[in-house]
Amino acid sequence: MLRQLARVLVVVAAAAMGGAPVVAAPAPAAAAAARPITSVRIENLGPAQADVPFTFGQVFAPGDVAKGDRLAARSADGKLLRLQTDIKATHPDGSVRHAVVSGVLPRLAAGRTDTLALVKDGAASTPDTTGERPPSSLDASVSVTLDGATYRATLKDALAAGRPQTWLDGPIVREWRVAAPFKNAAGAAHPLLEARFAVRWYPDIEQQARVEVVVENMKTFQAGARNLDYDVQVEVGGRGVYARKGLRHYRHARWRQLAWWDAAHAPALDVRPDSAYLVASRALPNYDLDIKPDERTLADLAAQLKPEKTGPMTIGPVMGSMHASGGRGDIGPLPSWSVLYLLSGDQRARASMLAAAEGSGSWSIHLRDERTGYPLRVDTPANRDVSTHMNMAKRGPLPVPRCAGGNDRDQCGTPFAHDTAHQPSLAYLPYLLSGDYYYLEELQFWAASNPLATAPENSGRGLGLVRWQQVRGQAWSLRTLGHAAYITPDAHPLKGYFTKQLDNNLAFYHAAYVVKNPNRLGAYDASGANVPELERSAPWQDDFLTWSFGHLAELGFDKAVPILRWKARYAVGRMTAPGYCWTEGAAYSLAMRKGDGTRAPVVDSFAELYRLNFGGDTYRLDSGKRAGHPDGSRFIDQPCASQDQADWLTAVSKRTWTRGRMSGHATSVIGFPANMQPALAVAATSGIPDAARAWEVFEGRADKPDYRKGPQWAIVPRTIAPPAASTRGVRKD
Repeated sequence: MLRQLARVLVVVAAAAMGGAPVVAAPAPAAAAAARPITSVRIENLGPAQADVPFTFGQVFAPGDVAKGDRLAARSADGKLLRLQTDIKATHPDGSVRHAVVSGVLPRLAAGRTDTLALVKDGAASTPDTTGERPPSSLDASVSVTLDGATYRATLKDALAAGRPQTWLDGPIVREWRVAAPFKNAAGAAHPLLEARFAVRWYPDIEQQARVEVVVENMKTFQAGARNLDYDVQVEVGGRGVYARKGLRHYRHARWRQLAWWDAAHAPALDVRPDSAYLVASRALPNYDLDIKPDERTLADLAAQLKPEKTGPMTIGPVMGSMHASGGRGDIGPLPSWSVLYLLSGDQRARASMLAAAEGSGSWSIHLRDERTGYPLRVDTPANRDVSTHMNMAKRGPLPVPRCAGGNDRDQCGTPFAHDTAHQPSLAYLPYLLSGDYYYLEELQFWAASNPLATAPENSGRGLGLVRWQQVRGQAWSLRTLGHAAYITPDAHPLKGYFTKQLDNNLAFYHAAYVVKNPNRLGAYDASGANVPELERSAPWQDDFLTWSFGHLAELGFDKAVPILRWKARYAVGRMTAPGYCWTEGAAYSLAMRKGDGTRAPVVDSFAELYRLNFGGDTYRLDSGKRAGHPDGSRFIDQPCASQDQADWLTAVSKRTWTRGRMSGHATSVIGFPANMQPALAVAATSGIPDAARAWEVFEGRADKPDYRKGPQWAIVPRTIAPPAASTRGVRKD
């Protein structure tokens, strides 16, 4: 029987990465009567299982769990299960923001799903000073054969040579992480490759540990960066768990393999979160939880996730060339598959989400600082001139990661092109839900790399500014940076770095827009130094940026609030301002300046903006073509959202146009009205003038998307605040 059932309930924070461990004696009566904070559903995906370990990540709303609180799990029949809670990040008030929760189910019948309520018992806690090492009988290894030699790294050698970092630490589970070089028979280390091992050990279950083996080709300052072709074999507990010949490992990329020490008793579980609580906590956007995903959409996800899209150096469902034009499922505040999982809990969506998270290591954006062991930070004098732009390799002396073949396609080429303008959120939600350090690092690597693909002066020489990117690239880079600053553990060496980089960016936008107030529309107009010139507005990209500031405000970054209030006027005005017809609120492109060129002033009103763009003899159709009415009448002369306007558009487009339909592919789940929706939602939540009315008009439009087929833009307001109220809002009732 499990000794956990007689041991204390633990609230721990790993000393190396998340805080000080604490342990407390149980108070079953209090916990049995306590009000649930949230719940998780644990589903058995295999045959009947006994002594089943589980570990998951859990985010908490501010104030719900004090740092000294203990947690227990209460089943539907009132029984209590002891838990270990490793606290990782806290809110400004000291309450728990994110923790890794672990336990062991005594038994789980085949096909059974248990719902566990997370409750507090309120007892005091005392330090736990235990610190056992991994069992000596466990070993893991990875061997690669390349360039005529075999290199090997083992868990035992890594533990003997280095001091492991502790990630989880308590009586139910301990996890250690350690790095090791690849060495040949003569003991010489490979200059580029490095192995990393992690052991998640459940000490009260005989021979039960999850072992992670990571292979990295991502040293930042080591000369000779290139792709590597090798044969590889991974062993855990003396058995082979992965082997492949001729694997091409791209430079500045990594992959991992997971295996259980006792494979015959590996847990087959799905730990499903309470999506409503996650959304209410504000860690996630306010997705419309009433949406029930379409079965065909979920089936298509499974069909598209072919075996060749999973495993080392693959990317799951993600578009390999991110810069490819057009909307798709991976672009949005979160990817479509992640939102489908939140809304359905379906295993097919979960598999796509995790395949994308695993695959995020395959892009050549990973810069690990060999001196610190962490993703590269550029706020030091030695690193502030780092750039990954290929042209910067010709401009020294910059510490640029250089390709051994001078950017030769075979030496350093990759089919996976990264691009901030179309960058999906690959690892944030997977880390939030799993507490898996690998996903945390993926989030950090992407956040750290996004400012670097330019000349150092454009990103502020170590400030991490993303001002130089396309408007949409700024939006997605700010989202990723905000996620890294929000969820990185308090004790992690990069917590302050990401927080400061986000603060630097918010200071730039505040100075350029809120203080200087460069135009009356609230439109991004390329104000500020070291930004690309902008002659026209792409409203949908502008809306991405508005949403991003709104999301940062909801995450608790208060410096984003005044920027949101300034910026949201643009989306709100296109739906409500006098003289601008809201059916064109989601136009693809708008001329916004009083004259030609990028230095002409922006127009002074939405009425002027409307006349400038829709006062001509022709009209831009959703196809991109321009056409005029057969009788010579003009679009601008048709009353807004009237039947006359619909009839005019029917004649011009040669298709039936519904009264009150917005332009911009109204029924598409990735159309421009869909792109606009998150911006209007955060605007309405903020309570800026006319924002609630803008949302009401938007909701009343005709011909809406069927978000059951793709819900990544299906964000709705939280309770709408009046104009004079707080900009923070509350959960939508």
